[in-house]
Amino acid sequence: MKPAKLDLLPRDQFGALTLHQKNDYLQELADRFAEQNTREAVKLDKDALSRLRRYYSRRVWADLKLEELGGGPLNRVLRNLGEAIRHGNVSEDIAAALMQETAPRRVLREPPQDDAQLMFFVPTIYDAPLKDDVNLMDVAPFSLSKKARKGILKFELKDSLITVEGGVETGLATVFDYDIFLNMVSYLAEEVQQYRRNDAKGLRPSLPPKTYRPSAAHILKFCRRSDGGKSYEDLEAALDRLQHTIIKVINLSGGKRRAVDSRPLIGGYSVVSRTGANKIDTIEITIPDWVYTSVVRNEKTLPLLTLHHDYFLISSGLGRFIYRLARRAAGKTEAKYSVREVHKRSGSTQEFRKFAYDLREFVTRTQAFPMPDYDLTLEEGRDDVMLIMKRRNDAANSSDQPLAVAEG
Repeated sequence: MKPAKLDLLPRDQFGALTLHQKNDYLQELADRFAEQNTREAVKLDKDALSRLRRYYSRRVWADLKLEELGGGPLNRVLRNLGEAIRHGNVSEDIAAALMQETAPRRVLREPPQDDAQLMFFVPTIYDAPLKDDVNLMDVAPFSLSKKARKGILKFELKDSLITVEGGVETGLATVFDYDIFLNMVSYLAEEVQQYRRNDAKGLRPSLPPKTYRPSAAHILKFCRRSDGGKSYEDLEAALDRLQHTIIKVINLSGGKRRAVDSRPLIGGYSVVSRTGANKIDTIEITIPDWVYTSVVRNEKTLPLLTLHHDYFLISSGLGRFIYRLARRAAGKTEAKYSVREVHKRSGSTQEFRKFAYDLREFVTRTQAFPMPDYDLTLEEGRDDVMLIMKRRNDAANSSDQPLAVAEG
């Protein structure tokens, strides 16, 4: 993989720096390089800094013999050309050296500080209900971007057409907003299981309500996020986007198109209470009919798939989409898709070439830092590069749960 170009200080400016300033500059350069090339940011040790200082400075500038030529246009041309050549060479060589000094950026972010204690109380994580007409895990019913964006997502599968449209003012829900949807579905699944246990005991329980009231802190803990002020500020905006993001499904049957339904990701929400600092506190979320009806039905199994608890730590939107696709398609074995098909199902607005580059970079990172449950590889196919998603045999930390769920 060719590293991104660096905008470096000219040699004379670098040489004018003090030792401390040179070290600070090289560390800043390393951090910038890591960000541009998706590498793990590291603190350079004394030896690495020393080697980088020497390499940055040791260029034989005298070979141009500028002093012998005196002034004039030729001297200026040679000087400028020499600077350009040297600058280009240093950029490539410094980048190569930094490639050796840094590691690929991790696939999973670090969990919150008190995560180990909180995970004991987090219930099983479930994804969208599975139905015969369409499965939301086959596509990305959200924007992969961390920032909200406007527009419409369209997916044409072999048996259905799916359109995802966000609100005019709010934009599309993002893959990170979708964490709240997962919290909602997981809550409902837990309530249904408790209902069935009580019903089996002859206690005549009531069906779970169509609304639930989580606290903002509970949602953040479930999603394995920090409880800083910004997290609370982002929560209400995420709820707005979820409420206004509508999924329209058209089932293709016998060559005819038949409208099936229109589904909001959440039925609605209201802020029940706020803290003294005006932070969102208790929320009431309405579970949409399509989720409620699918989960609260008289069957022995839940029409859901479980997710690995580390799903929330996957730092990129693309990585989260790939995990969900693997969970649905590969299950306990393996599955493969062409990169063009993955691009189509992701709803990405990137041109195919850039998407393919980012996907290859993500797969490369998973070689050093594996994704939960699945190993990823890219192989040359007959007409396209193929993404291979294969389940690992590490059941101890897998997403499988004692309560088996239907997979279609």
